[in-house]
Amino acid sequence: MIKARTYDVFLSFRGEDTRDGFVSHLYKDLCRKNIETFIDSEMLPRGDEISEALLTAIEGARVSVIVFSKDYASSKWCLDELVKIMDYNKCVVPVFYGVDPSDVRNQTGSFADAFAKHEENFKHHVEKVKSWRSALTSAAKLSGWDLKEIRRRIKTCIKCIGHPYYPIRVEGGYLT
Repeated sequence: MIKARTYDVFLSFRGEDTRDGFVSHLYKDLCRKNIETFIDSEMLPRGDEISEALLTAIEGARVSVIVFSKDYASSKWCLDELVKIMDYNKCVVPVFYGVDPSDVRNQTGSFADAFAKHEENFKHHVEKVKSWRSALTSAAKLSGWDLKEIRRRIKTCIKCIGHPYYPIRVEGGYLT
């Protein structure tokens, strides 16, 4: 089990969409700036129950960065994380990666497709689906970014959540 500890940042994302690209770069840059960051692939001990470990990390994080991507809503794990993040009502930073914020807010586009499947699969758990919808709507109403290029994405995210002790500059596409 993960020990209860405080992280500066908890990253919530759909692995298939963003783990090897944007999220990987963001995580590395946050760590280089000594910003204590939780990412599930790096921090979960083998054999740990994922949901409990993630919930513990969410509870201990000062800031949650939610990377909404095309298939984010297709993952019940992502949606459960999101509900927990929104329940804690700490600093939440949404990033809209290749999706329109209104699709997240209104569950249209790929989010509508995902929820059609969830409503079928969870037809006996209507309240769970409602809580997912509510969390998506609430998170998408927060001030966030719909960003077009990775260099700007990383720079903007780190400026928002970075420590005041670490000045941020971008040189040649990398944070320094």
